[in-house]
Amino acid sequence: MPFKISIKKIGAINKTYRHLNRYQRVLRILFKYGFDDIVERLHIDQYLESGLQMINRKPREQIDKLSRPERLRMALEELGPTFIKLGQVLSTRSDFIPPHYLFELAKLQDDVPPFSYEDVEGIFLAEMGKKPEELFAEFNREPIAAASIGQVHAGVLQGGEKVVVKVQRPDIEKIIAVDIEILSHIATLMERYLEELQGHRPTSVVEEFAKTISKEIDYSVEIRNIERFERQFEQNSAIYVPRVYRDLSCRRILTMEKIQGVKASHVDQLRTQGTNLPLVAERGTNLIMEQIFVHGFFHADPHPGNVFILPDNVICFLDFGMMGRLSRQDREDFTDLVLYMVARNERKVTESVLKVTKHHGDIDKDALSLDLSEMLDRYLYLPLKELEAGKILQDLLELVSRHRVYFKPNFYLMMKAMTTVEGVGRILDPDLELIKLAQPFMKKVKSDRLRLHRIAEEAGLTTSEYIDLLRDLPEEVRSILSQLRQGRIKLEFEHRGLAKLRAVLDQVSNRISFAIVLASLVIGSSLIILSGIPPKWHDIPIIGLIGFLLAGIMGFWLLVSILRHGRM
Repeated sequence: MPFKISIKKIGAINKTYRHLNRYQRVLRILFKYGFDDIVERLHIDQYLESGLQMINRKPREQIDKLSRPERLRMALEELGPTFIKLGQVLSTRSDFIPPHYLFELAKLQDDVPPFSYEDVEGIFLAEMGKKPEELFAEFNREPIAAASIGQVHAGVLQGGEKVVVKVQRPDIEKIIAVDIEILSHIATLMERYLEELQGHRPTSVVEEFAKTISKEIDYSVEIRNIERFERQFEQNSAIYVPRVYRDLSCRRILTMEKIQGVKASHVDQLRTQGTNLPLVAERGTNLIMEQIFVHGFFHADPHPGNVFILPDNVICFLDFGMMGRLSRQDREDFTDLVLYMVARNERKVTESVLKVTKHHGDIDKDALSLDLSEMLDRYLYLPLKELEAGKILQDLLELVSRHRVYFKPNFYLMMKAMTTVEGVGRILDPDLELIKLAQPFMKKVKSDRLRLHRIAEEAGLTTSEYIDLLRDLPEEVRSILSQLRQGRIKLEFEHRGLAKLRAVLDQVSNRISFAIVLASLVIGSSLIILSGIPPKWHDIPIIGLIGFLLAGIMGFWLLVSILRHGRM
């Protein structure tokens, strides 16, 4: 009997999921690796009309022996490119991913079987209008590397230059779009049913991830990143940026200069060829600090595989698909935070944390300040060379997370970049002091804010804005008056904090209505008694007596109500 699943419309998303086979596979893999408890807590069976019970919920014996973080990593790898990339992104989020999970997520590999050369030819024909053999002097049909998003081929240009060519996998955009839709569904259920994750807003994480991966699969974005990166360092001989061949590149194809260098992690090979390891470590760290604090545009994934060392201790970064961006204001706010932490100014540290973070609901600032103070105490008397920026940043992320406070997305990328470069740097030089190297850059950010040209620039911008306002004001006023004359302006008021007043007014109006009914009852009963309408009891009309009795009960009830609320 074929396995079938149908999915109901979910109100929170207001969308019917059409990709049932893929959803089926996701559930099968989650059950396979022993995550049926999560699936059950998400109540997915409410949205699956049939078939869920047919999935084998018992993990395989050999899988059951593995730790839960290991099983999560293996599940993500089996689920494919979207989930692998998600895991890599989550590996930077120590604010809500436990450390033992982060360690496993950092091991995620996206080595997959290569796709056929016929598919490569098809992509070239669709994008460039020619086959690879018509564009290159040489083009290796066998890829030198294959990953989930694309694969890499070696080639030689007509002029003899050696290149590497990244070719995107067929239908990868469609695959990712389907997975994002499923992830959005799961994230919505997480917010609904997993209380421990509600404050982290999983739907926002998925939305941010969708933006990130959409840029990563568009090679034209990476081309622009490389060109901007090159402009930042065109006067710096300590760094080399690989050349991009635009005429042989597009949205799904990227042709770059082949780099002849040694990976930063191959220490023995570097030492053999005479590389000055401490100098390289210092240069690499300074380059990342300059990217973050000077330019605000930085390589977000400087792991050893993306950093090559060239002759003369020159550093070359590869893979510019994931880049981080920080506005000038963000750089200044983060600098203030770090410098206030060094100065142990607890009040300013708390204020700075709130500037660079977002939060939902009220924050106990006193409790946050106390926790920050205790964190600072742990590092106060340590020598500078014993301070690990990565450990401090991780502690900070975990601390603010406990208070339901979360950094802006690009701050996570920045912290990941700093932590990664510190790790690579200490492989090359165990005595590397990242905080010491970062201080000059942060002090420059601080001093630049007080320079006359900066003050003049901001004053000029402010003046310009006021001039624009004054220039536009008459026209805006005329527009408003015109709309008023035509009756096209509608004013909407939203009242807040009036619930108590509304309740009091309702109570007063109810009592007045009650009193009017009571008075009417008394007057009506009096008229009945005076008219002598039968039936009678001792010559007194019975209806009138009943009316007076009801009036008495109602009057007593009203009096008790007034006394109970303490108001006469």
